[in-house]
Amino acid sequence: MGKRNPAKRLKAASEVRSSAWFDEPARSKGAHLHAIEGGRGWHPDDAHPVTNLSPQQDRTQRYQKTVKPRSENQAQLMAAMDSHALVCALGPAGTGKTYLAICKAVEALQKGRVSKIVLSRPAVEAGEQIGFLPGGMEDKLAPYLRPLYDALSDRLSPAQLKHMLSEGVIEIAPIGFMRGRTLNNAFIVIDEAQNCTYTQLKMLLTRLGWHSTMVITGDPNQSDLLPEFSGLAKAADKLEALSGASVIRLEAADVVRHPLVAEMLDVL
Repeated sequence: MGKRNPAKRLKAASEVRSSAWFDEPARSKGAHLHAIEGGRGWHPDDAHPVTNLSPQQDRTQRYQKTVKPRSENQAQLMAAMDSHALVCALGPAGTGKTYLAICKAVEALQKGRVSKIVLSRPAVEAGEQIGFLPGGMEDKLAPYLRPLYDALSDRLSPAQLKHMLSEGVIEIAPIGFMRGRTLNNAFIVIDEAQNCTYTQLKMLLTRLGWHSTMVITGDPNQSDLLPEFSGLAKAADKLEALSGASVIRLEAADVVRHPLVAEMLDVL
């Protein structure tokens, strides 16, 4: 047998097909979870009859395939991400802003509408400084991007997520290094945008390229910056006048966390 051309072998090895990860079953076996008896537990599906499992009965963790809105505003947000290239999702904690944006990003990647997912978030601590973090850029940003990883873990198996991150299909892009880039064929999620200044948001918005969708999420009332420095509310008010952009404002009634969260938002 003749030897294969080294150039062709290297070319074949460098080609990455992101959809291949979705065709393969999850390689790792899901963790075994047990239902907890007692206490005032709550789940978003409590509106539907759910049979509680006994502590001895195991159930396998499954990954969400389809995500449905639980309120009218969430339905508008999901529709806006399908029809607009730029979407701003503003609302209090627990309204599903980040989760829905990640779900739509994975869905677009699975259907071949985009070739990559770009995740970005300002590296701002919530009121305390933890100092320098060890490791490379991904390691330093990992604590800040943990909410995005949690949402991705609901849609992708650990093996799929690890391979996509290593191959660059899912990219972690620090806001400080975004200047000068043009993001084509990508689904971009800018999370916790209330911690961005107006200048930073202007820079991020102008990174939008061809065949791309950008979703900016945040709560202007929970900024870790001084009120005069946060630019999310000002930018959203100006973007609302554009026909190609959509600004969705979620409310406490859209909270899908524990019902006590919605009550606390009215009290605190």
